[in-house]
Amino acid sequence: MDDSAEATAEVEQRQLRIAPTQHGGRLDRALVELVPEFSRSYLQQLIVAGLVRMKGAVVTKPSCRVHVGEELLIELRPTQQSQAFKPQAMALNVVFEDAHLLVINKPAGLVVHPAPGNWSGTLLNGLLAHDAQAQFLPRAGIVHRLDKDTSGLMVVARTRPVMDALVRMIAAREVSRQYLALAHGPWAGPTKRLALWPIGRDPRNRLRMAAVDLTHQSGKAASTDLELLENAALGCWVRCTLHTGRTHQIRVHMMMLGHPLVGDSLYGGGATAGMQRQALHAFRLAFVHPVTRESHEFRVRIPDDMERALQAWGLGYNDA
Repeated sequence: MDDSAEATAEVEQRQLRIAPTQHGGRLDRALVELVPEFSRSYLQQLIVAGLVRMKGAVVTKPSCRVHVGEELLIELRPTQQSQAFKPQAMALNVVFEDAHLLVINKPAGLVVHPAPGNWSGTLLNGLLAHDAQAQFLPRAGIVHRLDKDTSGLMVVARTRPVMDALVRMIAAREVSRQYLALAHGPWAGPTKRLALWPIGRDPRNRLRMAAVDLTHQSGKAASTDLELLENAALGCWVRCTLHTGRTHQIRVHMMMLGHPLVGDSLYGGGATAGMQRQALHAFRLAFVHPVTRESHEFRVRIPDDMERALQAWGLGYNDA
């Protein structure tokens, strides 16, 4: 948004009150809960800019502690980021839907959440158009993400209690997420491997993640089960089971094993067998419904580009 557009855009002021559960916490964290349609980074910018008042006085430190019952006044100024959270009708491939949640088969190329360079046309925009109640949920109910060029299954909450439950379930490894990957180089050694490299931001390239030594670098533990399904002269067809959900986790772990994903140029993979994006597909999702307590298992077939790549390498499709 240019300066003239921002000057003429409507400015909204909201009066807020600190809840008992927020007592003693940081101001920016409290605002994330009180104004959930905006990101924490955006709200921090408003604080630093002097657009938040607490008990009538301007507060400029995001780390300022808040107390129950305190009244806040925040001035919300439209930016590219705030304008991104708008409904945009799109054809969503909904695999399952009830009053509490929905499961979506995301196509490759669809960005999940607005970010610099992709402020519109995201899955979040589509969810806001699909369900008017999504506007009242943080991130429109999105509880986990797939990379832009990764296809496959995602579960999305439709109510706040279900969203909180799904977040807890994912953290407790009670949601099973499995992927299929086509990678460079024939697999050697045991057909099943457990990758345990911790993952953090690559200090040499901020666009990448990397396996890190937690004694010297910041990062988080990461765990992926990898199983060979079929070998070819040029590569391998692998099933990947996530136990944690770090950014680019499977892509980093496969690279560390010497098998970068086909089409994954960021992590050493080449465009071959017709693949122009990383050959990674979230084919299976299973969990116990947090409300009905029914067990659900969903599977979706790989997209056409991955199927053609398998055929080019003489591999057969297998999602067992």
